[in-house]
Amino acid sequence: MDNLIEAGQGHFPLETWFWEMPVCTRVWTTAAVVTSILVQCHVITPWQLYYSFRTVFVKSQYWRLLTNFIYFGPPSIDLVFHIFFLQRYSRLIEMSSGPSPAHFSWLLLYATTTLIVLSPLTSMAFLGSSLSSTLVYIWSRRNPDTLLSFFGLVTFTAPYLPWVLMAFSLVINSNVPKNEIMGVIVGHVWYFFSDLYPVDSNGSRPLDPPAWWCRLFEGRRETEAAAIDNEIAATTATDLR
Repeated sequence: MDNLIEAGQGHFPLETWFWEMPVCTRVWTTAAVVTSILVQCHVITPWQLYYSFRTVFVKSQYWRLLTNFIYFGPPSIDLVFHIFFLQRYSRLIEMSSGPSPAHFSWLLLYATTTLIVLSPLTSMAFLGSSLSSTLVYIWSRRNPDTLLSFFGLVTFTAPYLPWVLMAFSLVINSNVPKNEIMGVIVGHVWYFFSDLYPVDSNGSRPLDPPAWWCRLFEGRRETEAAAIDNEIAATTATDLR
């Protein structure tokens, strides 16, 4: 039995896919799936998750600042598509941001804060799709030569991806995709100040995370690394005895 378990290790695609995701993407993806299941099981309701200024800042229901970004609807094909785009482009950007979660988490903080500030303009109660669109836009602009295929029917380069998704949403839902449009706007602001503006301003990057934010994550990583080093040293000393 032990041999069977040992032989089976690493051969579960879903488990491998889950643990290969960087930490921020893994937490967001897990929260989205778990929230959808809890709503489907009537443990919670969407009415407890949506964002509005009154519920948050008048009734002090501050959890809505986060929950409106992790609910994409009940289990369905639509949810599968949302989870796919969420984890794919979130993972790609997070992995390209370096080993520390500091830069990617700062991007998420910027995007969620900006979307919440802009949400009264569109009257949207759930902003998870807008946040996903922000990440899709940033990735697409940073990978201009990547070729993509839409259901095997149309081939295009990555910068057209947000617009293809908008057109698809318009056809399917028969209304203007305000969430995607807002996500693109927020994503373009980040892309401009992080990738274009530094070229003409001697490397100035106004949207980079402040030093204190980086220390929150890098200090934790250094502590973990030191603990691992100490454990290895203790194990080595024990073996030498």
